[in-house]
Amino acid sequence: MTRVLLASEGRPIPSGAVDFAARFRAPVHVFSLARVWGTGLGLPNPGLLPTKQEWDTQRELVSKAVKSLRKRGLEAQGQVVGTRRGAKRIVGEAERLGCDAIVMAADERKPWVLADLMWSQEPYRVRRRANVPVYLVVQSD
Repeated sequence: MTRVLLASEGRPIPSGAVDFAARFRAPVHVFSLARVWGTGLGLPNPGLLPTKQEWDTQRELVSKAVKSLRKRGLEAQGQVVGTRRGAKRIVGEAERLGCDAIVMAADERKPWVLADLMWSQEPYRVRRRANVPVYLVVQSD
């Protein structure tokens, strides 16, 4: 492995996911999303963009994961971006950085069709889209 992407669609990054990413003993890029809720009439609408508090929350999550990885002696850096299309953005970032694997925390897979519309199922969409292995650290309720 030359680089690992530790990604989140906005959920807290659990220690289990950080531990799993650290196992590769490769530089880790921590990447989190601040959700953009859409557009109004095809134009960006400030009411649908992430709030300052949402941005700060995501930056704090990324910062904690980066610090944890650096304590283990790994090279780590982080980034937060806003997007409406989480899976596409995560896969694109992995490709841009030349990552060999993506690690994400995930909820249990929902068996019903509507699960594809749920933001919490974004890790499974990343797995379907990615051209590199995607390791999901499943969180039980």
